[in-house]
Amino acid sequence: MKENSSSFSRRKYLTLTGAVVAGMGGLAGCAGGDGGSSGDSGSDGGYSSGGSSGPVEILHGWTGGDGARAAEALESAFNEAYPDVNAEFNAIGGGGNENLDAVVANRLQSNDPPGTFANWPGPNLKRYEGALGSVDDVWSANEYEDVMIDEARDLHRQNGSYRAVPLGSHRLNCLFYNISVVEEAGVDPESLNSVSALADALDTVANNTDKIPFTHGMSGTWTTTQLFEAMMLGQEGFDAYMDFINGEPSKGAVRATFESTATVLDNYVSDDASSIGLTESNQNIINGDAAFIHQGNWCAGAYRNAEDFSYNEDWGFKTFPGTEGMYSLHFDSFLYPADNPTPEATKTYLKFVGSQEAQIAYNQFKGSIPTRTDVSLDEFGPFLKETAEDFAEADQRPPNLQHGLGVSSEIRTALNEVVSSEFTGPYDIEAATQGFIDAVSSS
Repeated sequence: MKENSSSFSRRKYLTLTGAVVAGMGGLAGCAGGDGGSSGDSGSDGGYSSGGSSGPVEILHGWTGGDGARAAEALESAFNEAYPDVNAEFNAIGGGGNENLDAVVANRLQSNDPPGTFANWPGPNLKRYEGALGSVDDVWSANEYEDVMIDEARDLHRQNGSYRAVPLGSHRLNCLFYNISVVEEAGVDPESLNSVSALADALDTVANNTDKIPFTHGMSGTWTTTQLFEAMMLGQEGFDAYMDFINGEPSKGAVRATFESTATVLDNYVSDDASSIGLTESNQNIINGDAAFIHQGNWCAGAYRNAEDFSYNEDWGFKTFPGTEGMYSLHFDSFLYPADNPTPEATKTYLKFVGSQEAQIAYNQFKGSIPTRTDVSLDEFGPFLKETAEDFAEADQRPPNLQHGLGVSSEIRTALNEVVSSEFTGPYDIEAATQGFIDAVSSS
């Protein structure tokens, strides 16, 4: 493997344009601004300080059990901090940002950008190349380079300039469980240190209870692509995963991962898995109808917001088996469109996004941790404090596969199409293996 470091500044970014905005040819020209060049500088980031007197429009996709309360807390905190700034927060629901992505793509193509929108940094920024302006001034004026984690500094740049500000960091290599169910089954989650041990535990749940061993929502493909990542990291290891996302996949490692994933999905999920999404599948944990779920730690946000459902009493957490010492990295961030309709107000909001106040308000309810290194965790509860410790102590921080940091949006779309066509039941392991190899090797 050529690049296996968790320092992503040394890893080449894939250069393919995201499929969701494939029709955005000539976007740099229609968006105006700097066209993605690195030469924009100055006190206002290269943009006029003027603009519309209307409200700053803030688009995001947080509508679920974790997201709605976090978004409300963020909005309230902003309004309290900046009562003179008129802000309009608009939620666009849909799993994996799919609906939000489509709305943003249409808005940018129509030369009608919002003030800002929530999205992911890293290779995901390629889909918006030429359509984003610089926020170097926001970073420098607020000394964000001095307080943000290393990966935040690396992954929020495009062509030498910052294009976004991070709000929080989720972790993807998570296994959550309902304590009553696993106790009824006679399973000790802390003993699960491999993918095979997880499979054995699921079998025990199936044999000893009438509960769902592994709840998984498959109405969208993103959950399964995300599960593939956790299974590969846990079974094949960090190096094999990094080789995969860097376009140098091992066919044996990909095939073995699909074989293990198929075992779980073919035997231990609910009968209605194909028709439910994340919210419904996670509700099975809350209701005591399922033992385990793999998801990002936004599930913990939903648990915090549920009534009478407490950490270490009703639900528990285990690093996904086999990935101990890893923190699979994800960012929630806000991007800055070029030719911004409300440049001053938008940059005021982005300044707020990077502040201690915003990162406390949002992350404690979202189930994520701040990207700043100087934020007090007093309000975050034991799970998120443990998450922050895991992040600090992680030996590797692999970029996630499904949410923008590991591969470009076009490759991610290709992977999800393979899941849709070849790996939704029946599970064609050979076709899925070749499809995944072709997708990541196309760069």
